[in-house]
Amino acid sequence: MVATSFKLNNGLEMPAVGLGTWQSKAGEVQTAVSYALQNGYKLIDGAYCYGNEGEVGEGLKEAFAAGVKREDVFVVTKVWATYSTRVAESLGKSLKSLGLEWPDLLPWTGNHDKFPTLPDGRRDVIRDYNHVHGWGQMEAALQTGKTRAIGVSNQYSKGYLQQLLAHAAVVPAVNQIENHPSLPQQEIVDFCKEKGIHVMAYSPLGSSGSPLMGAEPVVKIAEKRGVSAGTVLLSYHVNRGSTVLAKSVTPARIKANLEIIGLDDEDTKLLNDYSDDLATKGKLKRYVYPPFGIDFGFPDKS
Repeated sequence: MVATSFKLNNGLEMPAVGLGTWQSKAGEVQTAVSYALQNGYKLIDGAYCYGNEGEVGEGLKEAFAAGVKREDVFVVTKVWATYSTRVAESLGKSLKSLGLEWPDLLPWTGNHDKFPTLPDGRRDVIRDYNHVHGWGQMEAALQTGKTRAIGVSNQYSKGYLQQLLAHAAVVPAVNQIENHPSLPQQEIVDFCKEKGIHVMAYSPLGSSGSPLMGAEPVVKIAEKRGVSAGTVLLSYHVNRGSTVLAKSVTPARIKANLEIIGLDDEDTKLLNDYSDDLATKGKLKRYVYPPFGIDFGFPDKS
């Protein structure tokens, strides 16, 4: 039986499939969120830096007015790292936009307010900040009761997690990372499982124009199961024990993305062999490529 939710290390249940709102266009987010919640979704993923939390909030409000219960919805927002010394302020901004008293999960991510750049066009990244100290602010936010869980995302490789866990009083509940067969990040996934940190996968289809939808093993499994390639790629994550974020503003696609199937050992081997072959050829592909977090280079200020 395919899982519909996963228990986090603090006892909360996180749905297996959620609606992502990153890069969803203005004017489309409210309807997408409301439609998703009224058609089977129980997880909405957003962030302050996405610039659309007001619309997410309106979508939540519309769904609640239509009978969806707040306690049945798992809401994620994130603290952008400009606010790593002002986590409470960032959380307050998000809660106001969302119209909520708390999110169910608060990861932190990124490096600056939205996405500022240097004069030469490169991202303006703060490279001398120690993330371990910022985590203390996240733990303090948890203690206030204004979030039910805290986590990390994007930049948290195994190295970052090891440094964080050496000092953390609270183990992150979730690590949200780019994940798909052409970027399995198995080392991080395995380490998270070992430490009781749940993995959330974003960009599960790769990206617009990625070859994953037409990859031979994905197509072969889709034909065998009588489903779309997208269903196979979303199911890949749930079958390996991860929550997956599916992004769409189209009603038919939103609904279709909830279809998750069980994969047998043969299916799993095909996908794993595909990943291993890409790794051997040096062709693993990251589609969301932040200028932070690739090298584990924060100074030790402990």
